[in-house]
Amino acid sequence: MAEKKTELASVILAAGLGTRMKSDLAKVLHPAAGAPMIVWAVQAAKDAGASRIIVVLGHQHERVKAVLDAELGAGVVEVALQLEQLGTGHAVAQAMPLLESWKGGVLITYGDAPALRPETLRALVEAQAAGKAPLAIITSRLRVPTGYGRIVRDAKKRVLRVVEEKDCTERQRKLDEGNAGIYAVEAGFLRKTVTRLDTRNAQKELYLTDLVEKAAKVKAVPTVLVDEEEIQGVNDRAQLAAVDRVLQRRIVERHLRAGVSMRAPDQVFIDRQVEIGRDSVLGPGVHLRGKTRLGAGVTIDAGSILTDAELADGVLVRAYCVIAESHVGARAQLGPFAHLRPASVLAEDVHVGNFVETKKTRIGKGSKANHLSYLGDAIIGEGCNVGAGTITCNYDGVNKDETILEDGVFIGSDTQLVAPVRVGRGAYVGAGTTVTEDVPAGALAISRVKQENRAGKAEQLRTRALERKKAKQAVRA
Repeated sequence: MAEKKTELASVILAAGLGTRMKSDLAKVLHPAAGAPMIVWAVQAAKDAGASRIIVVLGHQHERVKAVLDAELGAGVVEVALQLEQLGTGHAVAQAMPLLESWKGGVLITYGDAPALRPETLRALVEAQAAGKAPLAIITSRLRVPTGYGRIVRDAKKRVLRVVEEKDCTERQRKLDEGNAGIYAVEAGFLRKTVTRLDTRNAQKELYLTDLVEKAAKVKAVPTVLVDEEEIQGVNDRAQLAAVDRVLQRRIVERHLRAGVSMRAPDQVFIDRQVEIGRDSVLGPGVHLRGKTRLGAGVTIDAGSILTDAELADGVLVRAYCVIAESHVGARAQLGPFAHLRPASVLAEDVHVGNFVETKKTRIGKGSKANHLSYLGDAIIGEGCNVGAGTITCNYDGVNKDETILEDGVFIGSDTQLVAPVRVGRGAYVGAGTTVTEDVPAGALAISRVKQENRAGKAEQLRTRALERKKAKQAVRA
């Protein structure tokens, strides 16, 4: 009979002020690779198997909780408050009333360490369980251990204690094995020991690290050794940028291994929740943000930025397009320099060309707007052609009105469609027309002034212009 798996709770410490960020925003809400750092921490704990997640909050706790609910769903996290900053041991103690009857394991992590992998946390939990130890810890060999507590071992390499840097002797400061501050702990051991911590240290705080020495007196403390980039905490903007690079590299590598091609992977930026179909190709300088989803065989050329966009299979996005909160149908072609603003919906095989902007506009299958146009608050049917320089005049200073082009409409270049207006099925609108009234199906609308050709007039105008130029030159002389 298989052994029953111990339930796991997670306590995430995220109450710090983050003064070195020099920001009005709570530190753990600063984004890394498209998500607030605290979201990465909570998701890692969930993916590691935690069935309960308690976040210890302080500074801007209501704002942080609102972000967590919005990003992960209401009720995913429980909140304990640490309104005084009295150390990591004190922070964990604030979560203990919520775990008063918890009989499983407890995973302790930090809200400002977004690079920590779920598989590392699972390995830590497994090491603690396999060793039947009250506590297991993560450590790392550090190139520059400044700021980290040092792991002190005995002659048999068993962990004795963790000494915080400010309490280290000169010899201990030379140790290169650092404590990540991440623990897998038996709930009973944690409840019993966290209330017995004291402030007899250089910082006069309740150190969570003191649990390690207490655990070592019961049984050997298992350790999981990881690369230092994984445990890096964020205290300032430089460290945030470094962690962001780590996360971006992982995301890019994951998509490359899933069948996505990138011409310059180190110049592509992909947020955490982005989905990309196989055989898609991304050019240099591409940014995929938010919850953007790409189908299979999508090509996005250099410099394009997509935010919360959805592109179906086979879409081609030429260079330097901007697409936000819009849907693009299969095999559509965009750009270069096209701009799809929110609520733009393009059907299959649509062409939206260079310097065309859409906003809250639906374009039907096979329709084209290839050059220099603004299409806002419009419904465009199937098989339409919108000529260069066309504008939907959708705003009268108070209201935004709708323009409707039915199937098969042809709009000549330099047309202004003054909404609200409807152009019927198969109608033509002549170039240079200002459309202020509905156009019936099959009709031709044209509002140009009648053309006159005056013989010899061009030479007269040219002569007059030259005379004016000579007169100006004489005055200057």
